Amino acid sequence: MPPSLPLKPPALRRGDTIAVIAPASNVKREELEAGCAALRREGYNPIYLDSILDQDLYFAGSADRRTCELEEMFTRDDVRAIVCARGGYGSNYLLDRINADKIKANPKIFVGYSDLTALLAYFHDALGLITFHGPMVAKDWARDGGIDLASWQSALSGRTEWHLGKASEARGLVDGTAEGILYGGCLSILVASLGTPYEICTDNTILFMEDVSTKPYQIDRMLMQLKLSGKLNAVRGLIFGEMLNCVQNASQGYALKDVILRMVSDLGIPVAYGLRSGHVTTGNITLPIGVRAKLSVNNESVNLEILEGAVVS
Repeated sequence: MPPSLPLKPPALRRGDTIAVIAPASNVKREELEAGCAALRREGYNPIYLDSILDQDLYFAGSADRRTCELEEMFTRDDVRAIVCARGGYGSNYLLDRINADKIKANPKIFVGYSDLTALLAYFHDALGLITFHGPMVAKDWARDGGIDLASWQSALSGRTEWHLGKASEARGLVDGTAEGILYGGCLSILVASLGTPYEICTDNTILFMEDVSTKPYQIDRMLMQLKLSGKLNAVRGLIFGEMLNCVQNASQGYALKDVILRMVSDLGIPVAYGLRSGHVTTGNITLPIGVRAKLSVNNESVNLEILEGAVVS
């Protein structure tokens, strides 16, 4: 179970140094530079190690390189936040290598999604560290319109109460109201944790799940695995992401929303669909993982209220 008290990192301000790291797949220089340029335009000072461009098969270098990079950026005094370059695959290689004491002694903003869900969940579950499911440097920051700046600033600057309403593009599937700890990430990675020492802790959460290019029957299968493993028993609310390109084929006679609704409607909790965080077409929303939140769903309208600050001002 996560520690009872959350570990909140210091807030991010313009002028602060942001370390860019690659804990998973290899990075293209042009995309990395484009993302760093966008961060500079927003007033930040992005830095990275030369070794971030290493490649070992589909990884950004060896697991040892990636672990050392992560630990170095957490312990450097000049670094205020850590934003991942991209996802892909490989974060799970770091889980049994990371010196958790170094992370706990140097809490910092840590941002990513997709494969980085493994680290977001681990830092929260093992250390209580508030983490951030949000835009990555060589992906969202590297393209026009890739960032939802309002949520980025609200989540990382220390705003104590804010909400996501119509602008999130979420729609209701099951009406209701619930409060809990906001938690989650990429569905495939959440399910992959089951049966490992790093199994996700979903009790009393508003559980956010998203994925990309995954067929509806595969989404069904993963939700069933969560259900059979008991991971949905004590969840207080569910939010699904945009679910980008999660179709069987262009002529399928059903919507993914119908598949999801059949699977979760018996849980007796509010369910929303389409919140734009993670794999999205535009405007990636930053979600603080580990804070208290309230989900309200009524006649398809959705409001997600963040009830506490995610960082220390």
